[in-house]
Amino acid sequence: MEFEKIMKLAQKYEPEITKFLRDMIAIPSESCQEEKVVLRIKEEMEKVGFDKVEIDPMGNILGFIGHGKHLIAMDAHIDTVGVGNPENWKYDPYKGYEDDEIIVGRGASDQEGGMASMVYAGKIIKELGLEADYTLVIVGSVQEEDCDGLCWQYIIQEDKLRPEFVVSTEPTDGKIYRGQRGRMEIRVKTTGVSCHGSAPERGDNAIYKMGPILSDLKALHENLMDHDFLGKGSLTVSEIFHTSPSRCAVADSCWISIDRRLTAGETGDYAIQQIKNLPSVKAANAEVTMYLYERPAYTGLVYPTECYFPTWLIENEHPVCHTLVDAYRGLFKEAPQVDKWTFSTNGVSIMGRFGIPCIGFGPGHEDQAHAPNERTWKKELVNCAAMYAAIPMIYAKEYAGKMTDRTKNLV
Repeated sequence: MEFEKIMKLAQKYEPEITKFLRDMIAIPSESCQEEKVVLRIKEEMEKVGFDKVEIDPMGNILGFIGHGKHLIAMDAHIDTVGVGNPENWKYDPYKGYEDDEIIVGRGASDQEGGMASMVYAGKIIKELGLEADYTLVIVGSVQEEDCDGLCWQYIIQEDKLRPEFVVSTEPTDGKIYRGQRGRMEIRVKTTGVSCHGSAPERGDNAIYKMGPILSDLKALHENLMDHDFLGKGSLTVSEIFHTSPSRCAVADSCWISIDRRLTAGETGDYAIQQIKNLPSVKAANAEVTMYLYERPAYTGLVYPTECYFPTWLIENEHPVCHTLVDAYRGLFKEAPQVDKWTFSTNGVSIMGRFGIPCIGFGPGHEDQAHAPNERTWKKELVNCAAMYAAIPMIYAKEYAGKMTDRTKNLV
């Protein structure tokens, strides 16, 4: 493997990578509004020489390099969250900021930096003739911030694209990540009977029924499963709503949203049943359900899914993990740290639902995600471009024949 040549080219293309990233940052691209940034990515893929570029009916962009039998994918979601309170930003979130080391702007770490590095990895592969018996597909996926993994449900089930493994380019703080906790969005609803607030005894207050449930949920969080690598499951109440005829009336319904994080061994059914079994939930005859996501993509396509995002994990000795470790050692002459994400990624569908091995290496840091003055580091963009160029060749030469049923889908 020509590691030195790969690194030199990645360093050479730092200005182009930087400009491309800043162009993407300058285009507001919140979930379901990604069309303009997708078209900008298409322009760059074609410019650097991708063999084929497609935009699917959901609006995901897929760029292909090579025509070999081993299908490998790399993924970056190219939607972002909003900017929040503009007063918290030192720099304009779309005009951004740049110096010799960093780039600032919404999407810099989460997660358009990964796309910039991937596209220029494609250029490096072409320029150095690193194509072998593989086909590499670079995916810019949509709606991840709204509904992580929905894009890959569509890609796998409707586009009929099923790679041998996927590299997620979400930010990994310079480490290799091999798993994450899953998550769910759960709704708990109580109902009552309204009446005039001057005589509340005539009614049945749905908000009061929710009070003991909130206490039981807080206690449940403290007693959830733990895992030696992924960590503990968690639960928090994130929203509360009610209906009432007026402010002078007893509430006739109340519902809450729960953000439930799932560790290894916790399934969606298990988490729902835990809540249904709470004494306060039974006493209130509360309804416990999972939210449904059905917001249209920017193309107008609606692809409904339950808001259940399964846990996933691959073992240290998996061929895909070895592939990335070998690439890292070859390029940087040291051993990488192998860890996990705190937040959720498209891996919830890629591996959590479909059992396709997924692993992470991406520019930027987790603590920059959704933060004001979000930034990424130019050195990491370069390093990632080099990694993405090396990974397919190493896999095709060393590990494609060693893929077995060792993949662990732990949910």
